[in-house]
Amino acid sequence: MQVRPMQNQKLHLRDRRILFHISAKEKELGRADLQLPMPGQGTRTAIEQPDVLSHASEPAQQHFPAGMLQERRLLQRPLEADAIERAYRCFDKFPPLIDAAGRQTEYCNETKHDYGEDAFSITACCRDRNYCNEAPLPLNTISMTVFEAPRGSYLTSLEIAMCIMVPTLIGCLVVIVYYYLKTANHKKRGLHHHLRHGDDSIEAPDHPILNKGVSLKHMIEMTTSGSGSGLPLLVQRSIARQIQLIDIIGQGRFGEVWRGRWRGENVAVKIFSSREERSWFREAEIYQTVMLRHENILGFIAADNKDNGTWTQLWLITDYHEHGSLFDFLAMNTLDTTSMIRMALSIATGLAHLHMDIMGTQGKPAIAHRDLKSKNILVKSNGTCAIGDLGLAVRHDVTTDTVDIPLNNRVGTKRYMAPEVLDETMNIDQFDSFKRADVYALGLIFWEVARRCNVGGIYDEYQLPFFDAVPSDPTIEEMRRVVCFERQRPNIPNRWQSCEALHVMCKLMKECWYHNATARLTALRIKKTLSNFRAAEELKM
Repeated sequence: MQVRPMQNQKLHLRDRRILFHISAKEKELGRADLQLPMPGQGTRTAIEQPDVLSHASEPAQQHFPAGMLQERRLLQRPLEADAIERAYRCFDKFPPLIDAAGRQTEYCNETKHDYGEDAFSITACCRDRNYCNEAPLPLNTISMTVFEAPRGSYLTSLEIAMCIMVPTLIGCLVVIVYYYLKTANHKKRGLHHHLRHGDDSIEAPDHPILNKGVSLKHMIEMTTSGSGSGLPLLVQRSIARQIQLIDIIGQGRFGEVWRGRWRGENVAVKIFSSREERSWFREAEIYQTVMLRHENILGFIAADNKDNGTWTQLWLITDYHEHGSLFDFLAMNTLDTTSMIRMALSIATGLAHLHMDIMGTQGKPAIAHRDLKSKNILVKSNGTCAIGDLGLAVRHDVTTDTVDIPLNNRVGTKRYMAPEVLDETMNIDQFDSFKRADVYALGLIFWEVARRCNVGGIYDEYQLPFFDAVPSDPTIEEMRRVVCFERQRPNIPNRWQSCEALHVMCKLMKECWYHNATARLTALRIKKTLSNFRAAEELKM
């Protein structure tokens, strides 16, 4: 006997009697000989009688073994004419013919029982009477063993997932908190301490230019021989590791600017964040261009990256100018006409040097700044200026007539953008387009300088260009509306026409910010105009 538990479904008793019709195969084998002629409705087949075996034909005896015929009983119930129903007894052991046909279930007695929340299917073989497979098999009369799965011992998929995820999340949270606390504590206690105390142990050994008493200026003259290509990389790293940071002097979107000291000399250390690696690399690359070094270009000393395992800093070391940027200087100081012309001439000279191609075996390519503004110009102690922040600069390759545009996401300062840059009509494949955009920004810087010129005790307070037309941090759309559509330019006071120096500056700035880029002056032309004016003024004196 076999007992099968059926989980959570109610099963119904099915009639196991099977209807069969005499098939063509059975007729061929002579199975039809087992049936005697039926005189009418309600007659029974002769095979039901014990002596009916003697009436079986020889083909039938050949097809069905004698043992099978003895175990098989064919009954005829009163049905309509020509309708035959056969039902079979169950067997303790199925004959080979039944096994081969795979029809064992037709000869078994199966009863379904509901027991609480479970359903059981009880199967048994019987041979005590005809149609024994119709008799129900009660639970209390059958010896059986029921195997039930222990309840509550299995977890659902959600519970398994939670058991895995919760400990994992807790572990990740612990690691993140530990790392954050360790990093924050390290930065708080040791970052500035580390920066203020240089590492002298990585100095290039026995390098002659690093001998005590050698100044930075002398060192640069010895190593570059006027080419302006910068110090050797080993010397740059040695200098960077010996610098002590003193105090912070500026901060911007790229990082911070510190005043540092190297062997008693002040240097400026521009510290880029690791996100601005492309800007740092590009600026260091431009500064080390052959023949770039010029008195009106910010002097480059070294570039190095500092990495202690938890954070990385990118250092760019340049000359230090105590007056700071032109933006800071003009906000705190006024100028006389001589100082104004000297300052404007130095800016124009530096820009003309950037824009100039120097031909030769070690020639200098033309360079466009692309982010010229008062905050990127440094004021030297003698009142002249030096152009800095070359992170967005582009170089012109004369041999291929292509523009080397840097691969970074920075854009220029929107307030100083030329009209063709704002409305995106500039031809970026033509290098002269970038130079003309620089000249437009130069005209706005001249306006800032001229406002602070003190003539007869009269001067204007310092303001940025378009201070009265756009907010402090204008968008591209706001600048496009003012500069391109309305074609506004900074206001020029009438009193400037009465002063010759201011009149020259006024004329130059107007020719710098023409809406038509091709009509603007070149940096070299501006330089010559201011140089001629200063020479004429000196002759008058």
